[in-house]
Amino acid sequence: MQLIAEAEQLKPAFMKEVDSHFTEFVNSLVAKSALLDSSSSLFPDPCSEKDLHKAKTLRAPPEHGKIFTARRSLLDELFEVSHIRTIYHMFIALLIVFILSTLLVDFIDEGRLVLGFDLLVFVFGKLPVVFCTWLCMFSATVVVPYGLFSQWAQSYSSSSHRVILSTYVTIAYALPPASRFIVILEQVRLVMKAHSFVRENVPKVLSSVKEKAGPVPIPRITQYLYFLFAPTLIYRDNYPRNPTIRWGYVATKFAQVLGSLFYAYYIFVRLCIPQFRNSSQETFHLRGLVLCIFNSILPGVLILFLVFFAFLHCWLNAFAEMLRFADRMFYKDWWNSTSYANYYRTWNVVVHDWLYYYAYRDFLWFFGKKFRAAAMLSVFTVSAAVHEYVLIICFGFFYPVLFCLFMCFGMVFNFILNDRRKGPIWNVVMWTSLFLGQGVILCLYSQEWYARQYCPLENPTFLDYLKPRSWSCHTQM
Repeated sequence: MQLIAEAEQLKPAFMKEVDSHFTEFVNSLVAKSALLDSSSSLFPDPCSEKDLHKAKTLRAPPEHGKIFTARRSLLDELFEVSHIRTIYHMFIALLIVFILSTLLVDFIDEGRLVLGFDLLVFVFGKLPVVFCTWLCMFSATVVVPYGLFSQWAQSYSSSSHRVILSTYVTIAYALPPASRFIVILEQVRLVMKAHSFVRENVPKVLSSVKEKAGPVPIPRITQYLYFLFAPTLIYRDNYPRNPTIRWGYVATKFAQVLGSLFYAYYIFVRLCIPQFRNSSQETFHLRGLVLCIFNSILPGVLILFLVFFAFLHCWLNAFAEMLRFADRMFYKDWWNSTSYANYYRTWNVVVHDWLYYYAYRDFLWFFGKKFRAAAMLSVFTVSAAVHEYVLIICFGFFYPVLFCLFMCFGMVFNFILNDRRKGPIWNVVMWTSLFLGQGVILCLYSQEWYARQYCPLENPTFLDYLKPRSWSCHTQM
């Protein structure tokens, strides 16, 4: 009884202490949540010195970077809602309409059903060359970065590294556009993966040597191989994994990728090729250009949706499922964006994470926090240059439409339509500008493609490759 009485006397003090600590914990969570929500730029600000010191005391070093957690893709969750699933069914119905339209027109013109897919056969031509080139790139990415890093980590001596000549292969073998896209995008992906592997492991080796903490931490080759196939550009020794593989889910995602491919085929056949094939032979005038841009908005936006759905959702989720990769946040709700800053952060989370941790944050680490604007400008420039490089190699001509839109309008909208812009009207403004941008890109690149088909040059000079052919093709014809 005496113990019970003493416990009752201590109970108020104990509950007061617990309540005090709990209140501090909740206030800390609210403050951190408000700090995250107040981010108003393309990239959130790095941690302050006080935050870094606190992180060290909590044994969470600031260089830890992105934290992977098990979570589903947003569309997988949204498709469980019948209203969202109906929108998906509407797109399937539109594909059926495209197929029926093509079959009926071909039947009227030819008097029979024409089931040829000449465009797909053309753009995906020379696939054996593509596979051999990819195999060489992948082997070089496995052997060179991992081998050189292992030698450096063990001997602490620097080494030079080789350059993958996939760009030369695409030009020398005259690969078709889609085949070039496969090779060049894989080249860019493997380079980004190799950079992440080296960037994440070199500090570990240097820290281990400085602290003399036993053997040098060199990742196993199996960990590196898993990272090369995993749908992320941020290297970690281990990732959250799902317990099983749903092979039915994998088959469904690859079937949706194939369906998206045929969807794009019918968009080009019914909406793009007839328009641009004829407009490229007409005399240039401002009215025709304006009509071309606005007529290109619908197919341009449909292609944008298909690229997002086929690659960022279906393709990445299929590989994530086969590898039991649990973190499926490859994108966020970019369609709800009221600012371009938020759109850039949420459209492609995989690439944005790489740019944030290895371009933006490393730039600030090297030059200091006062150069945030310069850091953001450098990230925009690198991203725009890489996108334009991909298009130059894949299309076979230099026409920096995307680069100019990215660096001019993209930068301006990033600062004007920032995260302080809230409300439905700004979402409408964002979508309107996005629609117009897609129309400009599809129209101008398509005109240039057909101009180079109709007005070839026998002995082109270097300047001929840089000068847009669509500006002079009408005069020659």
